[in-house]
Amino acid sequence: MPSAEATVLLVEDDAQTREFVARALEDEGIPVRSVGRGEAASRALREGNYAAVVLDVWLPDANGIELCRAWRASGLRVPVLMLTARTGVSSRVAGLDAGADDYLGKPFALAELKARLRALVRRGGQERPARLLERGRVRVDFERRQAWEGAREIPLTRREIDVLERLTWAKGRVVSRNDLLEELWGEATPEAAASLEVIVARLRRKLEGGEKGFLVRTVRGHGYALAGTGAPEEP
Repeated sequence: MPSAEATVLLVEDDAQTREFVARALEDEGIPVRSVGRGEAASRALREGNYAAVVLDVWLPDANGIELCRAWRASGLRVPVLMLTARTGVSSRVAGLDAGADDYLGKPFALAELKARLRALVRRGGQERPARLLERGRVRVDFERRQAWEGAREIPLTRREIDVLERLTWAKGRVVSRNDLLEELWGEATPEAAASLEVIVARLRRKLEGGEKGFLVRTVRGHGYALAGTGAPEEP
């Protein structure tokens, strides 16, 4: 088995696509371990750490979205790039809700796949200091990737925690939409911007109990910040 230090786990049931993508990544100096079934992917992830996972949604023994959801529920933090022929907004949102970090529709350009993987690996490999965010009854532990309201655990996706952690690093300063998109999605596209808006709305719903602006603020014409910046909110 290749070293898991910088290895990408490719989960794709079509043998021709799997071989083509694996060869292209290895030509770029990226070690790849390839599997064709969800069970084999889960076993590989239990055996070692990977730099990233490229996960096809449609597998013969599993649904990639549910597989990703199960990995996140078990505490797995490896970046996941999801591949699917379904590129509608609802499909992308379903993948992000399950904990995927990025989403690429089929057919795709190899250059784009490589660029997205490089961005995921870069972000996943960065050293992140342990932090604890506390606001009222809400507590978020970024090291454990968990959140609570009092004694009740609040389920958050990886992307939701990433957005909240980035805002926490800013210590009340405004983080522009473009900065969030470039850092967390790797690109500032309309689709990524729509996903960011969905994630911010979900964070408010899950963490703020309907109290607008209690934790995550939208700053008119700029971006987002944690409460306490003093900047005007959007209506």
